[in-house]
Amino acid sequence: MDLRLLRAFATVARTGNYGVAASELSTSQPALTKQIQVLERRIGATLFVRGRQGARLTTAGEALLPDALDLLARSEAFERRASSVAAGEEGSLAVGFGLSGIEVAPRTVALFRSRYPGVAVSLDDMSSATQCEELLAGRLHVGFVRLPVPAGLEHLRLRRDRLTLALPVTMDPPTRIPSWLDGRPLLRLRPDRGPGLADQISRLYDELGARPAVLQEAADLQTVLALVAAGVGPAVVPASAGSIASDAVKLVPLRGKAAVWWIGAAWVERSLVIDRFLAAATQTARA
Repeated sequence: MDLRLLRAFATVARTGNYGVAASELSTSQPALTKQIQVLERRIGATLFVRGRQGARLTTAGEALLPDALDLLARSEAFERRASSVAAGEEGSLAVGFGLSGIEVAPRTVALFRSRYPGVAVSLDDMSSATQCEELLAGRLHVGFVRLPVPAGLEHLRLRRDRLTLALPVTMDPPTRIPSWLDGRPLLRLRPDRGPGLADQISRLYDELGARPAVLQEAADLQTVLALVAAGVGPAVVPASAGSIASDAVKLVPLRGKAAVWWIGAAWVERSLVIDRFLAAATQTARA
């Protein structure tokens, strides 16, 4: 249905006068009359009775007016919503994060939501490798991942992370870390839960010439840190894990080329909403 015809119908019904309605619609009275006639032919019924007192709705016109007003209202609501979505003020955003984004991702989402409450943001925990797969498949809009990213993805560097030795606060840090690590039983995150972290740690061990043993594995980093705090044993974790570690844990930075890596935001296709989210991520990372 032509909304222009429905708008003409609704305006004549409200004003009760073709001349006044034509003036409101910035058209001529003959043109408005023709629009009403076209609408009447389409629906097969007369909408107005014209007389000295102006234009009066027929029984058919009275019955159809509520539907016409409803369609016009929904059309206007759609235009307002479309403008908000195009302006990046409404919509939805699927965001992924893993161990590398455990600190910056939630803070970015909180900052973004405070600025754009009309955008629904979902935040899901998954490894960097899984995030990249989801991004390429179109099921994720932005991911906080360990860099570099595979072909097909764009990225923005946000901050560096590094490996640290997590110790109970009561334990003194070792003076010669490579020899101290070699053969020592350590707590660790299950490799399948953080394959990127596991690879990073393995490369650092190669660089240091150390081969620690496995004391116990856990399915999440929070449990690893809780075991360290309880004195079960030390662990090698990212420095960003300090945001979820208790005061009973201290993190000692580890040296080595493989001890440091970049964390970034990755995406496939930019949009205004994604641009604004990336701006929030940049601000959060700098802070």
